[in-house]
Amino acid sequence: MAALPVATAARPVGTPAPDAVRVMVVDDSVVIRGLIKRTLGSHSGLDVVSMAGNGQAAVDKLQALPVDVIVLDIEMPVMDGITALPKLLAVDPDVKIIIASTLSTRNADISIRCLEAGAADYIPKPTSARDIGGTGEDIDRFGRELVEKVVTLGRIARRNRPTPLRRGGHPPRRGGPPTRDPTAPRLVVTRPLNAVRPDVVAIGSSTGGPHALKRFLGNLAAPFKLPILITQHMPPTFTNIFAKHLAAQTRMACAEAVDGEAVVGGRVYIAPGDFHMVVECRGAQRFIRLNQRAPENFCRPAVDPLFRSIADAYGRRALAIVLTGMGCDGLIGARELTKAGGMLVAQDEHTSVVWGMPGAVAEAGLCNAVLPLDGLADLVTKIVAGRAP
Repeated sequence: MAALPVATAARPVGTPAPDAVRVMVVDDSVVIRGLIKRTLGSHSGLDVVSMAGNGQAAVDKLQALPVDVIVLDIEMPVMDGITALPKLLAVDPDVKIIIASTLSTRNADISIRCLEAGAADYIPKPTSARDIGGTGEDIDRFGRELVEKVVTLGRIARRNRPTPLRRGGHPPRRGGPPTRDPTAPRLVVTRPLNAVRPDVVAIGSSTGGPHALKRFLGNLAAPFKLPILITQHMPPTFTNIFAKHLAAQTRMACAEAVDGEAVVGGRVYIAPGDFHMVVECRGAQRFIRLNQRAPENFCRPAVDPLFRSIADAYGRRALAIVLTGMGCDGLIGARELTKAGGMLVAQDEHTSVVWGMPGAVAEAGLCNAVLPLDGLADLVTKIVAGRAP
């Protein structure tokens, strides 16, 4: 994920631009609400126009004052976040909701359920008094990630609406596909598929990825005999819960990867939060290795290390997939993979929550195919069976 500027020289800090993304902050903690408002207020492209202490108050305020993005806590009195989520989306289906939760097992489970119910993304919020005080590396990381997600999702929300938001009223309901940004480059050139059947599938995803991964894995023809390695941008605790959700929903053997375990066909390996996952060769056998080397693209786990290692370990017999996500993580690794003769497929713009990661590899001309989410599994099944066009 690329860093975003927190202010512009042309406008005083804290003064929103006329077309700023409008944000609501929902949290029962006054301290956390203040921290999030200060963090977002440092960016001139954001305007915190509403705050609420519980889910019911958020629903009431959204009915009166439209916003582009809602930062939503989970545990609150009166009405919690998972109860409020569908009510907020019922008021405005175009609003983007970011779940903010602490890194507990219970909250990780609820956050993933929120993503399945329509939330756009999630962010771990600081819990210690020192973090909330606003200093140190952790709070800087939280601020950078929060601003980037709110800016990116807010711009998408505004672009997808038929008319921009105005104070004192909601835009009309819309139907049909989202509006495309006419100024953004969309040139996509694909490469021919090669005739070599892959021995592994590697997947990179971020914003919107949990839902996309569930759909993709659920659509694969069973039994799927190749190993599948997944790097989804997620914090610790979340990845283990996410793997269990995938296993229950897809009936595939999904689990958080373990350092040193052999790569076995028919299994799905999820990179653990805060660890890069790579593949290492020992003779003819491949093994999972986990490491905590420096973040790449501000992420750990990152997709680039996985793709680079797949290129080294499998060469022409590697198949990589880039699903929805913001930023360009996976682009450098994809270049190495395609140089080694491997194949690359990306999710298309229309079905992506954010066409950042898949858009980066597609516009770089690295892809063998760019398809809607529901078409990816069929193509992969044909490639693995040697029947791809």
